[in-house]
Amino acid sequence: MRIGVDVGGTKCLAVAVDDGNAVVEELRVPTPNGPDAVVDAIAEAVCALTSPVDSIGVGIAGLVDRTGTLRVSPNLPGLIDLRLGARLAERLGTAVSVDNDATCAAWGEHEAGVARGTSHAVLVTLGTGIGAGIVVDGRIERGVNGFAGEPGHMIVDPDGPRCPCGRRGCWERYASGSGLGRLARDAAMAGRLDGVVGLAGGDAETVRGEHVTAAARSGDSEAIEVMDDFGWWVALGIANLVNILDPEMVVIGGGLVEAGELLLKPVRAAYQELVMSADHRPPVAIVPAQLGEHAGAIGAALLSSDVLA
Repeated sequence: MRIGVDVGGTKCLAVAVDDGNAVVEELRVPTPNGPDAVVDAIAEAVCALTSPVDSIGVGIAGLVDRTGTLRVSPNLPGLIDLRLGARLAERLGTAVSVDNDATCAAWGEHEAGVARGTSHAVLVTLGTGIGAGIVVDGRIERGVNGFAGEPGHMIVDPDGPRCPCGRRGCWERYASGSGLGRLARDAAMAGRLDGVVGLAGGDAETVRGEHVTAAARSGDSEAIEVMDDFGWWVALGIANLVNILDPEMVVIGGGLVEAGELLLKPVRAAYQELVMSADHRPPVAIVPAQLGEHAGAIGAALLSSDVLA
């Protein structure tokens, strides 16, 4: 059985995947703080699964090099130059492959999800931040160091807000869950979004992305306008990725995809305006991910068998 673990900001999700790429067992544990505690949590989650282990893969946010070392993770403080693969291998007594979490999710969708049958695809995860995984000619593109797939840190506004990576105006400051919350708070402070502010308890400073999507689902016109603005920012990054990579499909994953057409409709419309020569190139499918929260763990499991074969 192939074991995959997706290490997120709040939880570690471990799964066992059978030969048909189906999840047959899963376990969630909280993501602790600090490198030693993270290694312990992953190892304990793997050992708690009752399925027999043929291979183990881990997906984690940040720059993961080809040796399985996590160089830095902006959204997991304190994890710097963590030899995650080597430490887990020593702890578990078997080789462990480690990749970026969005890279794993892209492979999961390519092998077992909505991108099956494609040769060139990009997955963009919209959560607290933005990650991406790239499939070229049916293979994961990692780049020379293993760091390919960090479009969330493309600078789209040099004078924009500060990013956790230390720079200003990164795409994820505008097109992630936190970006949606910031757009909504700006609108609320300007005297708009009364319905959204009400959902947030009456305080504009506590407005979050989920308040906007909830209000938009109920038909709140001002919330829908914010979703349209947000969709433009999402489409800007997608258009840049398409201009560079020329994929046949862009898969949108992460928690924000649960907004459905409230997100996808404005993204698709704005993409047509932003991508180079839209009328003279074949259409690119922009679709929601299929595997949900399991994509990263499934992809980590499938990559483990490929890498360690």
